[in-house]
Amino acid sequence: MIATLKTFAHVVFTPVHLKRTLLIAFAVGTWLNLFNHGDELLLGVMNAHLAGKLVLNYLTPFIVSNAGLVAHRRY
Repeated sequence: MIATLKTFAHVVFTPVHLKRTLLIAFAVGTWLNLFNHGDELLLGVMNAHLAGKLVLNYLTPFIVSNAGLVAHRRY
């Protein structure tokens, strides 16, 4: 378990990988936010529930892209 966490941390925090996954998360998260919540954002509606959704739209592609990197490194 510890070795797996070390491998995950090593892959995720490698500067080249981190730059790539943050760029992916920014691009995909922005698209998801505009597509799913654009009307609310344009109306200026902001509350804790919407903020949580916006954060998750950036966090999800970041996690998925990192999981892909780790899976590729293991095999």
